[in-house]
Amino acid sequence: MTDTATRATLLLDERRLSYLDFGGTGRPLVALHGHLSEGATFAPLAQALGPAWRLIAPDQRGQGESDRAADYSREGYLADVLALLDHLGLDQVVLLGHSLGAINAYQFAARHPERVSALINVEGAAALGLDGSNPFGFLLNLPYEAPTREALLAGMGPAAPYFSDRLRENRDGGWRLPFHPQDMYQSEDQVHGDHWDDWTATTCPALLIRGTKGVIPSEQAVAMAERRPGTRTAELDADHLIPTSAPDEFAAEVRTFLAAL
Repeated sequence: MTDTATRATLLLDERRLSYLDFGGTGRPLVALHGHLSEGATFAPLAQALGPAWRLIAPDQRGQGESDRAADYSREGYLADVLALLDHLGLDQVVLLGHSLGAINAYQFAARHPERVSALINVEGAAALGLDGSNPFGFLLNLPYEAPTREALLAGMGPAAPYFSDRLRENRDGGWRLPFHPQDMYQSEDQVHGDHWDDWTATTCPALLIRGTKGVIPSEQAVAMAERRPGTRTAELDADHLIPTSAPDEFAAEVRTFLAAL
């Protein structure tokens, strides 16, 4: 479903940041995917929003077609978003994010409120991982690359079905995952924390979408809406991966919110 999008690349200190621009003359909406994903995840949403919105979806650092980065810090991710907006000449956008991308979105808005007219937070908690656990431990057992696609799939074991349709063929031969397992483990570690100050720092209109089987506890979702003015909530009967597990319901909630802006 990305055949209607244009893929382009932004160079940041010789590191490629790849992004999909679904085009159109509508208002700009920048969509940030979560861990182990890529910008193409938002192709169905771009189609659902139609010409009224120009959806731009980067492959965040170290994922999809974007190069690996030297670090996966909070400030590194936010610098990428700023560089992309400046590169595209977008003074102000609606910023949507899922999971990692949602936290990146509201933290970016906290630091650059003049650049964000509205926020859409999909399964991005205000506080997470405070017990020190990292759910991505299983990634450390996965191979990053192999001589053949079949060998890579075999080495991935039970995880193979989740990534089999997204494997990349290297230019110099062999196959690889669309992310490095160690990078994503580090990134998950660094996105953990108490981010309440960032979530409550802005007052632009916001939509918080939570899955009933997602990662945000119901009581935290209620507090996120109560503590941040201008926030409305939507709860979907879905797991954490809302953009792909409940695409129609997700698009409907986003459309309704955007129509009211």
